[in-house]
Amino acid sequence: MTSAFSKPTALGPILSTIHAPSDVKNLRDAQLPQLAAEIRHTLIESLSKTGGHLGPNLGVVELTVALHRVFSTPSDKFVFDVSHQGYVHKMLTGRADQIHTIRTYKGLNGFLLRSESEHDAYGAGHAGTALSAALGMAAARDLAGGSNHVVAVAGDAAFTCGPTLEALNNIAETTKKFIVVLNDNEWSIDKNVGAIARYFNALQTHSTYAAVRRQAADFVEKIAGKAVRTLAHRVEEGAKNLLFQNVLFEKFGMRYFGPIDGHDLPLLVRTFEHLKTLHEPVVLHIITEKGRGYQPALDNPGKFHGLGTYKIEDGSTDSTSTPTCSDLFGRTITDFAKKDPKVVAITAAMPGGTKLEIFKKELPDRYFDVGIAEEHAALFACGLAAEGFRPFLAIYSTFMQRAYDMIIHDMALQGLPVRLCMDRGGLSGDDGPTHHGLFDIGYLRHIPGIIHMQPKDEDEFVDMLHTMAHYDDGPTAIRYPRGVIKGTPVKASPQLLEIGKAEVVADGTDVALIGLGTLFEMAERTKLLLEAKGLSVALINPRFIKPLDTQVLQTYATKCKVLCTFEDHVLFNGFGAAVIECLHDAAIHTPVERIGWPDEFIEHGKPDTLRALHGLTPEAAVEKVMKHLQPS
Repeated sequence: MTSAFSKPTALGPILSTIHAPSDVKNLRDAQLPQLAAEIRHTLIESLSKTGGHLGPNLGVVELTVALHRVFSTPSDKFVFDVSHQGYVHKMLTGRADQIHTIRTYKGLNGFLLRSESEHDAYGAGHAGTALSAALGMAAARDLAGGSNHVVAVAGDAAFTCGPTLEALNNIAETTKKFIVVLNDNEWSIDKNVGAIARYFNALQTHSTYAAVRRQAADFVEKIAGKAVRTLAHRVEEGAKNLLFQNVLFEKFGMRYFGPIDGHDLPLLVRTFEHLKTLHEPVVLHIITEKGRGYQPALDNPGKFHGLGTYKIEDGSTDSTSTPTCSDLFGRTITDFAKKDPKVVAITAAMPGGTKLEIFKKELPDRYFDVGIAEEHAALFACGLAAEGFRPFLAIYSTFMQRAYDMIIHDMALQGLPVRLCMDRGGLSGDDGPTHHGLFDIGYLRHIPGIIHMQPKDEDEFVDMLHTMAHYDDGPTAIRYPRGVIKGTPVKASPQLLEIGKAEVVADGTDVALIGLGTLFEMAERTKLLLEAKGLSVALINPRFIKPLDTQVLQTYATKCKVLCTFEDHVLFNGFGAAVIECLHDAAIHTPVERIGWPDEFIEHGKPDTLRALHGLTPEAAVEKVMKHLQPS
């Protein structure tokens, strides 16, 4: 199976000569600004056809050029946090002529991948990983007696993550040669929040501190000599101690430099050249603009963090009149909260993605954005629930993995009614394996006392949210896909669903098809194909992953010759596995075929392409079912 790549954007005269990082080093200083301009042009043109993380990459063009100008990968290691800001790095490491394939099946991945290039030292699609991973690399280098450099590039939002702060606590005691670049643009996907964001803003905006640092730097530039450099350093230190007596990084044993202009290429190159000579862990604080060089991205940084195709002239995107599940969630929860003062909403730096921006606008006092801190978000929700509130915690399925311990130890063990709303439950398409929500059934279904459900359409989605809002006996979870399920209209008044009760949509005696959530429609299409063969086919909407409707399952396993389950999840420890366990415990030996994802990390690409590749189709289901119905 092949992918239809968009037509490549013609590379500029300088960018077209960059086939390896060494080519960046061979350029004249005067050519570097033109290289940066050509990179931006290529990004804007190419991503308009494929979509992708445009804003973050426009903001790190000069930084990435400077890194490759000074350091030498793959010997030196760059670890990006998050690696969606690695497109420029890809272009400078021999992949510029492939950038038009990014996030397309068989094309470049939207994140760094160790398997894609030797220059990709570490891959990550979740925030907060860079400092710990890079520190491990530095420790490995020290143990091996190496001399290469390790540079962690982390956005300011990553410093709200627990792992980042845990790494900071260990850096000074682990190595004496380590560089952290704090890329400060005041945004993650949405505007950064919290005390750390305010602290970084104070560092970059305090005019007196900035002026003293500039004067000290100018003094050193003009007059060489150890005594003068020492004096300038003392002036700088005095100003810092006067203005910021608790400079965060230096309390962690790291020397702090900055803030400096992250788009000043000569300054960045000179600074990195200096940092290479130091034998102490350092932090370089740079100020960048997310979306620099493209006005629509500057005007709307949240939208251009990551988006689909767009029109270059104005940045507009195709809109649809059908609300997505995320839209429906944001609107529904807000309406619930207007009627129930105990309903509160929590997100981990994703008000736009989860559409809780609707709640934030209309009920700001009961809306909480805790930053990129999923573990804290889960515990925070537990505290609210313990005091009688009804928290809805909206986090993507792939990010909810980070709060796994809290779900067991704090929610389920104490029976706290936190409502886990897992957006992007199922395949996440172009974002690839770091973002596919294919594991939440497996990590939730064995937890005692949890209720887990998935709707077959939008109307049932609202019914399930309504049911969660009124369930106070323990934690509940709902998984729902990116985008639209079926576009089903939603009735005026939602109804309560009976916990653990499936919906029998059609009766049958030969085959029972059990289609969970997003793949219920695939089960419907399979039913038509089987009926065309003269078979009697039952169709079941299970609704609940836990608890299962054991009565319905056992009834149809006794009644039919074969069952077939459908799920947008890995088969190992998934919904189909739960059905098999249910029948085994009842000593029913009716065969169960399963349609779902294999035991591997699924690549990036359009959902229909990937489903066809991995056998998630009605035709594949018919083939599996018919094996049990052929004459013996």
